[in-house]
Amino acid sequence: MVTEGVDNQDFNVDVIYKRIMKVFHDPSQPLEIAESQLRKLCLAVRDVIMSQPVLPELSVPVNICGDIHGQFEDFIEQIKSIGLPPDKSYLFLGDYVDRGKRSLETISLLFALKVKFPEHIFLLRGNHECASINRIYGFYDECKRRYNIKIWKTFTDVFNCMPLAALVENTIFCMHGGLSPDLYSPFDINKYERPMDIPNKGVLCDLLWSDPDPDIVGFGDNDRGVSFTFGANEVSKFLRRNNLSLIVRAHQVVEDGYQFFCKRKMVTLFSAPNYCGEFDNAAALLTVSKDLVCSFHIFKVSFIVTLTLITDQCHLF
Repeated sequence: MVTEGVDNQDFNVDVIYKRIMKVFHDPSQPLEIAESQLRKLCLAVRDVIMSQPVLPELSVPVNICGDIHGQFEDFIEQIKSIGLPPDKSYLFLGDYVDRGKRSLETISLLFALKVKFPEHIFLLRGNHECASINRIYGFYDECKRRYNIKIWKTFTDVFNCMPLAALVENTIFCMHGGLSPDLYSPFDINKYERPMDIPNKGVLCDLLWSDPDPDIVGFGDNDRGVSFTFGANEVSKFLRRNNLSLIVRAHQVVEDGYQFFCKRKMVTLFSAPNYCGEFDNAAALLTVSKDLVCSFHIFKVSFIVTLTLITDQCHLF
């Protein structure tokens, strides 16, 4: 399959995909893709992403994944357990890079999957898909060490085009961070034009940065120094106003890989186990079935346990 919209006609995603899949099947191998091919992959995925809405609307069944943060070996074990596109569909909630040692492998695999199976994988933007953040927390240094600064800028151009949120079956609202006091409806997001930098305040910032807080009502200050925290009343209000059933977000380490909020009206997913080697957390992915039943796949750092948690199934209807 030759991807259109890339200026160099010798780009073939299948060639890159096969090289990346070698690493997928043997994670001990380094990623060996020439800079020119990696740049073409970025250009190709940018074209695909820009051809789709800033608020993608997805069908079920779908698997939803939280933060990965360059923990490539953990990530591929999770995908191997659940299955690859096109047999399985995925929605990723952002934060693919930084912190972990293999951000380039992680984001390159995701980009190749997106180009090859554009309707089976959707990549939302996290707060670490911003130059001001990944310049500091590892991705910039990894690109500079293994390639050069120019390739980091090419990835940044793609990050600036990524969608900010998604709707699953018009009933599950998904984003990386959380709610905003300035967001009335998910469909308001469609008015924003890409490419875009993320400002220090406002809807775009809040979708990537805000956090739930069980101890407040309304919106409050965020200890991160950016965006807001929001109470359970704001979750209920937003869902009721928009006739939604659930909000799925990422952005925070949680011990079991998932954590409910607001009487199971919101769930936080985190998909990087033993995060940074400093936390003893599990990872989780959320599967939404054709019947809109939500179940969790739980992954430990030293072994994998795939569980459909009967006690933690969430029937949306």
